[in-house]
Amino acid sequence: MRASVLTAPRRLIIEERQVPEPGPGEVLLRVESAAVSGSDVNLWSRGRGTNTTLSGPVVLGRTASGRVVAVGEGVSPDRIGELVAIEPLLCCRRCAMCHAGRYNLCEQICFLGTPGHDGVFREYLTLAADFAHPVPEQLSADAAALIEPMSVGLAALRKAHVGAGSRVLITGAGPIGLTTVAVAKALGATDITVTDLSAGRLEQAAAVGATSVLDMTSMRSRMPETHFDAFIECSGSPAALRRGFPAIRPAGRVVLVGRGPEEVAIPMGLMQNHELTVIGSFRYANTFATAIDLAAAGMVDLDGLVGEHYGLDQVEESLDSTRHAAGLKSMVHPGR
Repeated sequence: MRASVLTAPRRLIIEERQVPEPGPGEVLLRVESAAVSGSDVNLWSRGRGTNTTLSGPVVLGRTASGRVVAVGEGVSPDRIGELVAIEPLLCCRRCAMCHAGRYNLCEQICFLGTPGHDGVFREYLTLAADFAHPVPEQLSADAAALIEPMSVGLAALRKAHVGAGSRVLITGAGPIGLTTVAVAKALGATDITVTDLSAGRLEQAAAVGATSVLDMTSMRSRMPETHFDAFIECSGSPAALRRGFPAIRPAGRVVLVGRGPEEVAIPMGLMQNHELTVIGSFRYANTFATAIDLAAAGMVDLDGLVGEHYGLDQVEESLDSTRHAAGLKSMVHPGR
């Protein structure tokens, strides 16, 4: 099989490798669609990402769909042929967090596409069978791949208790922000305001369900005085975080999704006087089934979030284009 391997910052090569064999409890997947993420861009361009540093050759990519082509011991052969969404977390399944169902906080958590753990920019890979989530055939392979970023938004919105009639502020209209908008709408939110610095991204936000958008590059743009029930911060910008707090109603919830500086200033007086709840959100856990149901029911249009398409020998081009994309996901198809 072929694999796109990062050997040094901005240096990718195509390698021929043996097709892996699934072990007990595993499935062998033929990768159908693989979306490019910001984590991939950071490792490729700078040799480092959040808590990771390039230390040797690695296959990038963590967001993908695949087709089951073989199964290991203990896995039903009936699964062969299934289209699946790949949950790319690698957890120990033994620690307290794993036993509590919060495996995203596993003491030994790792992710596909990070140093030491080859990712999805290859033709085949093996995966724990329970992290290969079957999707109905009415979903495209591209849509199935985007169940992963959709899960990030779903996890955050669950923490914020977003539901029917909720008023939600979302800062940042990148891929995670856009999927969060779409899921908020699917969950019944009726007021979804999105802020960003890019007019193109704000257009995408309006297209997927935002009821109001604010271009924060304009001196005339101000946060609305409406007090939101929930504030989902998806940009990692300290300025966005600071501007968002005053727009939250008393007893509202703030969920931090975007990765920014290690330390930021927050309005402690406002937090205490209004009894705001501030919650960190790291990836997701136990979200894929709900995300798949929402997408399969047509409540979230994941195909509308797909940008350009690339073959395996065009991974570098896909990484470069992602830096300038208006919130859409570039797709790599390893079989091409």
